[in-house]
Amino acid sequence: MKILFGLISRIRLLFLFLTAFSSFPAIAQETEPSSVLIHAARVFDGNIMRTNTSVLVIGGQVAQIDAREAFKSGAEKVIDLGDATLLPGFIELHAHLGFQHIPADTVLKHGITTIRDVGGPLHQPYGGDGSLRVLTSGPIITAPGGYPIPELGAENIAIAVATERQARETVRSLVNGGAVVIKVALEPGGEAGAPWTSGHHHAEHGNPHAKTSHSKKTWPLLPENIVKAIVDEAHQQGRKVAAHIGEAKGAKIAVNVGIDEWAHLPCDIIPDALLKKAVEQKVKTVTTLDTLSKCPGVAHNAGILAALDGELLYGAEIAHPDIPWGIDAQELISMMHMANMQPIEVLRSATSKAGRHLNSPLLGTLQPGAPADMIAVKGNPAHALKTLEYPDLVMSGGKIVLNNFENQLPVSP
Repeated sequence: MKILFGLISRIRLLFLFLTAFSSFPAIAQETEPSSVLIHAARVFDGNIMRTNTSVLVIGGQVAQIDAREAFKSGAEKVIDLGDATLLPGFIELHAHLGFQHIPADTVLKHGITTIRDVGGPLHQPYGGDGSLRVLTSGPIITAPGGYPIPELGAENIAIAVATERQARETVRSLVNGGAVVIKVALEPGGEAGAPWTSGHHHAEHGNPHAKTSHSKKTWPLLPENIVKAIVDEAHQQGRKVAAHIGEAKGAKIAVNVGIDEWAHLPCDIIPDALLKKAVEQKVKTVTTLDTLSKCPGVAHNAGILAALDGELLYGAEIAHPDIPWGIDAQELISMMHMANMQPIEVLRSATSKAGRHLNSPLLGTLQPGAPADMIAVKGNPAHALKTLEYPDLVMSGGKIVLNNFENQLPVSP
């Protein structure tokens, strides 16, 4: 009997050893390669379009970008994209993922590798290591009873302040909680076609219980001295201030106090003199043209700002109805048509220019030292922007999230 038990024990040990040994290759295959070399017919590095260029990724960062012939030694993994274009992952500067519970992995697989949630739950920045990089402003600072409180309530979306002291304390609290930007509402309401002053707004934020607002509805507005206190405190804390603006009154306050960014192109026509002052102050404007397609003033405002050399940055307001959960090609096309931007300028606005606006000059580029956040599409997206909505390769922090090129035969050098 002892001999039998001993034999059974040895058989069990042998089975466990063979099982562990046979599973080892599968485990090794799941391990991220230490270096990845990607060849492509075209590489947009965040600034210019290159041809016959390759990118080497080591340790989650871009290590080298150069002509294909410059890479003599082999990397652990080589991906040949053939007739495709490699680009930095897009940066979405106006999103509401947290508030609307939009799945982050869907957004990532459709070309956005970094988002900035403006108006929603507050948290420290996270992601960028195989997952979506998520930055936040936290709740919007507004007047008591001001937008968006009447429409959406205050929980996780708005903070009302009534004094300069409250304003400064709120800014410090948001920064301590992880806010990368401070957002304020300068929105009295009443703009025709604006999603926040019509029935469309409730569908946008999934709030069927909110009361229907009308075009003549107005809301309290933060006074200029309090907005000035917000801007001063934010700048002391090393943060920019973005303002939700829809018409001239809010735009005038923003210009007077030195707001850094307009979170939307305004819905109403803004006087040219105000737009000129904003450009002189180097105000950046996030477009959201697709979202505001029913507004009568956006095309005018976009055209004037562009003519004045104002800087327009890509943002589509993910979570709004009809806006893709990823790159929005219609936004890019609208930027070309309304602001007379060339395709390469549109690509810069969603990559390198957005990274600089976030005080991360390597983000949105494929320069050495940049996070290896990359996407690739077949052909040349400058000739077919729609292809950007369906990338065939997505990489976040050097980790491959999606690779539809894997099963293709490599292209001969």
